[in-house]
Parts: sequence; structure tokens; C-alpha cells
Amino acid sequence: MNLLVVSHYFWPEAFIITDLVKRLVKHGHNVTVLTGRPNYPDGELFPGYAEPKLRHEQLPEGIDVFRVPLRPRGVGGASNLILNYLSFVWLGLRYFPRLVKNRDFDSILVFAPSPITQAIPAIFLKYCKRAHLAIWVQDLWPESLAATGFVRNRLILRAVGWMVHGIYACTDTLLVQSRAFIAPTARFARADKIIYYPNSIDPPGLDAAGDNPLPLDLLELLETHFCVVFAGNIGKAQAVETLVGAAARLKEVSGCKFVLVGSGSMVSWVRERKDTLGLDNLVLAGRFPMDTMPQIFRRAAALVVTLKDEEIFSFTVPSKLQAYLAAGKPIIAALNGEGARVVREAGAGVSCAAEDAGALAQCVRDLYVLPRSERERMGAAGYAYFLEHFEMNRQARRLVEILECRMAHTRGEG
Repeated sequence: MNLLVVSHYFWPEAFIITDLVKRLVKHGHNVTVLTGRPNYPDGELFPGYAEPKLRHEQLPEGIDVFRVPLRPRGVGGASNLILNYLSFVWLGLRYFPRLVKNRDFDSILVFAPSPITQAIPAIFLKYCKRAHLAIWVQDLWPESLAATGFVRNRLILRAVGWMVHGIYACTDTLLVQSRAFIAPTARFARADKIIYYPNSIDPPGLDAAGDNPLPLDLLELLETHFCVVFAGNIGKAQAVETLVGAAARLKEVSGCKFVLVGSGSMVSWVRERKDTLGLDNLVLAGRFPMDTMPQIFRRAAALVVTLKDEEIFSFTVPSKLQAYLAAGKPIIAALNGEGARVVREAGAGVSCAAEDAGALAQCVRDLYVLPRSERERMGAAGYAYFLEHFEMNRQARRLVEILECRMAHTRGEG
């Protein structure tokens, strides 16, 4: 299959679409990627990408990556984020057709965490290339805008809903990362277009030692304490206030530490609360390359995932959950809905309601006193569940099967 991937985010930004593309290429498919200059999550351009020009790279796997010089997200502020979103749309419409002018594609896949607007250039490409268009929906719009507080005006949210309806109307296939996404997505699209296709990760990456050793102080901390590790974006949607509240309730539990690995808009707030409350059991470890995460996960006593108490987030299975399951460690899920259901169904750990710091603290206590053998049983159950439902090799094959089936279906309609 000749596949064109359109994504606001791509390597060296840490998103699963990069690993999926590499896996598809290993299976013998030709994949071209259209994206922008990497600047997520800190809002600053990655080293080597400062020049504002079109750029062509070829990854070692033989993947052609074309980049437009979108405006970086910057640090905070809705205006910076909006300009970042709009620059991708404008530059994508302007340059993407030229960049792939002499290439033919069977299908176009849009990897669609926020913003959904990144699908707009792909719609234009669909008609230019007469290719099948699929969107892999990671976030629900306009619901996620309202839930994060990014947009509160009802008229604007309604207008965004009309835009989403138009985007989905131009799409041939809608892949949704959670079964709970099906009903909300069907409000804006025909139900027969919607197919459940979960996120996945490549487990060999979890076993690799990586080229970047961990700092000695972090290694010592992980190996000498009962460390509950949170990994990923430290932002508003992740309800990091709950982590801080739980840490405050467990200050006197000797040997137990919360270790936050990552960066995001709430880091400064967490650091301020840590200092104000004297939380020596809360560690802001910073952001590390992806190839170091297996080292951190292997040494964690448990892995924690949190989300805000909003209906929209109860529909979501956070991408980090697949990585947690693959790590074979017990999971604490402080969230509602689909993510918590997966942890319970897998027997991979414990769960509590979103934004309930007291309940999260109790979950940590429960695991802390649990025999090591029982925690290991939870981790093994989670890994088995991962292999059955989320392993990338299997999911890459399934993606191709879905697209081929859908292409045949739409050709039949024509």
C-alpha cells in the first residue's frame, strides 16, 4: 500500500504515529509523511529545526518526511496555540500538494489528536490525489475544547461543531481510539464510517536499554524507594492537582515517592505547590528521551495515570496506558470511564474516581502494603492484555486490512 500520513506531530516529537509508520514500512508498505517543525510539548523548536523553510528528511527506515515551517506553540497563551494550529492549516494547504506532486497514494491517514483542523489540508489532498481519506480520531472536538477550558463561548463551540461535521463529511473512514468515542463521533458523521481502532505501541522499544543513561540520582531514587511514576504531559487535562493532593496525604509514608517524568503547562504550578507544602515525596524528574522510558518503567513500583473529572475524558483511553500495560507494572488509574475499565478488565492494577486525591492516596497505600508477588501478578496480567489488544505489530496489520476493506467499500458505492 502507498500511504500518505498527515500529522501535526511527528518524530522527534514523542507520538505513537511515528512507531506505527515505522512498523508499516517494516511490513513492506510505502509511507510518506507530511508534518511541521517539531516543537511539542515545550513550545520551542527542537535543535536543528530553527530555519523557517520547507524541509525534506529521510529516516533510516526509508520514510520520506516533508515539513512545513509552522509557527511554534510558544509557552502558554491561547493566541500562540491558535496561531500554531492555523499555520499548519495554511502552510499545509499551500505546500503539501507541491511536496507530493509526483506521488500517488492509495490512502491518506490523518493522525488526529488536537487539533482536528490538521485534517483540512488532507481533505484537499484527498481530492487532488483521488485517494481514500481516513482520520484516526484521538480527541473529540468540540468537547475537548470545552472540557479543557480552551473555549467556553457556546457560539464558538457550535461553530467548531459545524466545522467538525464538515470535516467528517469529507472523510471516508473515521478510526476512533476508544469504543466510547463511537457515539459522540456519530453525532457528526455517518455511523457506518466509524471503526474502533485503538492506539498501540511497539513493545521491543520497551525492552531496549537505550543510548541515554539515566541520571545517577534518579536511578538511586527508583531503586531504593517505592516509586509511583507518572509519565507524560504535565498539563491541565491530566489533573495534576490530584497527584499533588495525594502526595500531601502520603507525606509520612516512609519510602514512598511520586515521580513525575515529563513537562507541560502545569510544571511551574506543581513546583510551587511542592515547595509551599514541603512535599519531599514529590519529585519532578524532568523530560527524558523516549528510549530512556523503559529504564524508568522497569524500576518503578507502580505507574499512575490521571485525567480530569470531565465527561469527555471518560471516553478516552490515554495513550500512556498502552505503554504502562506493556511495561508489566501495576497501574493506578485515577480516572473515569474507558481507561479505568481497561485496567480493571485486564486485572492490571487498581482504580479510583478522577480528581479524588484521597482515593488516589488510598490506592497507593493499598499497593504499598501488597506483597511483591501480587504486584507482579498484576503487571503480568496487564502485559498479557496488552499483547492481545494493543500490540503494534498486530494493529499495523489490522490498519491495512481496515483501509483495504473500506477502500473496496467506497469504490463499490461509487
